[in-house]
Amino acid sequence: MTSSGDFPQADRLTQIDHAHLWHPFTQMKEWVGEPPLVIAEGDGVRVRDTEGRWYLDAVSSLWVNVHGHRKREIDEAIIAQLGKIAHSTLLGCTSPPAILLAERLVALAPPGLTKVFYSDDGSTAVEVALKMALQYWQQVTPARPKKTKVLAFSLAYHGDTVGAVSVGGIDVFHARFGPYLFPTHKAKPPYCYRCHLGLAFPSCKTACVQEIESTLATHHNEIAALIVEPSVYAAAGMITAPPGYLRRLRELCTRHDVLLIADEVATGFGRTGTMFACEREGVTPDLMTVAKGLTGGYLPLAATLTTQAVYDAFLGEYADFRTFFHGHSYTGNALACAAALANLDIFVHERVIEGLAAKIAHLQKTLAPLADHPKVGDVRQCGLMVGIELVQDRATKARFPIADRIGWKVSREARALGLLTRPLGDVLVLVPPLAASCDELTEMVAILRAALARVLGDRPTGS
Repeated sequence: MTSSGDFPQADRLTQIDHAHLWHPFTQMKEWVGEPPLVIAEGDGVRVRDTEGRWYLDAVSSLWVNVHGHRKREIDEAIIAQLGKIAHSTLLGCTSPPAILLAERLVALAPPGLTKVFYSDDGSTAVEVALKMALQYWQQVTPARPKKTKVLAFSLAYHGDTVGAVSVGGIDVFHARFGPYLFPTHKAKPPYCYRCHLGLAFPSCKTACVQEIESTLATHHNEIAALIVEPSVYAAAGMITAPPGYLRRLRELCTRHDVLLIADEVATGFGRTGTMFACEREGVTPDLMTVAKGLTGGYLPLAATLTTQAVYDAFLGEYADFRTFFHGHSYTGNALACAAALANLDIFVHERVIEGLAAKIAHLQKTLAPLADHPKVGDVRQCGLMVGIELVQDRATKARFPIADRIGWKVSREARALGLLTRPLGDVLVLVPPLAASCDELTEMVAILRAALARVLGDRPTGS
């Protein structure tokens, strides 16, 4: 690792940060009651704070970093683009990076996704997909104007803008905004560890799909789209869908004339072992959203991909006003597109996807001993996305009292040992950059295991 030196203004930085920043997903009393961690530097899969301490970035800076911090090729691409232009509007214009990136995304995406609409983050990409789906049914021939609702999942997370919250289902995030949200149909997702049907996979034969089938059979005339996080319900606790589940959803949507939206914001760009999670089951959705890892973790950029059939419904004469009225000032930002192109080049030149299988297998082997811990109920993994669910009692799967803040305590101990992670309730999360070596993955798990032992011990405590 290299270092840019000491940070003589560290105390002042901490005071400014502490006084003025309102951080997302942070309990406010907890936030104002302790000094913040101020990250000032990164190198590879590690970050350094203003006190000079280095940490393994075990959540990829919230699942965005792909090839490590300060990746030379992405740095140079951004610098080169700065020598040309940083941004110009895509309102009636375009730019070389935006054109080239769209071409690359179409080549990488599941077959049939041939149109790219840029936005700025995952929430916005989802908003775009939802609006496209609703407008499509008003303008397709013959029009289906009654198809105005969306089928979503009760543990889903698709972002924090109003439309994305409407199709979300994590009560602690979404419930209080109910009066402002549009109505949806909600179904329970596959949560094999806590199956709401009391069944076990694979003998259950994904019986949970039957609820989706019943809802679509009854309400397909009013449902415009089904939105799903393919393979992993990330914010719900890294809940992994069983094999074949996504394929069944695709079949049902096709049968009942409902658009399938795949939210690949968290799962895209190698996180699950393939470039996109939809590839794992050979599924092409009607709309697919990408963001987070699109620029390698450097700049905010998102895109919604769709098919020629959806695109055609928006074509018409000027006076028809069939166009898609959506956009923002930084759509298709040239700097962000340049970073994204460099990111995708690295996937090719370093054969990143081809190298993931060995890392995934190594991580699975390294995680295996954790499953024997008396307070670990479930260790679930999809590619390099891991959730370790902590429970008070393994036999009953009883959760810890919320006030115990067990997940938070373990994560805080991990930080003291040099690992940055963030719990989802009492689910410990491990989503390392794809660039992490097997040795670095081993180090991450070892620290997490040590932190778990510090908080809960290695043996049953009788609690």
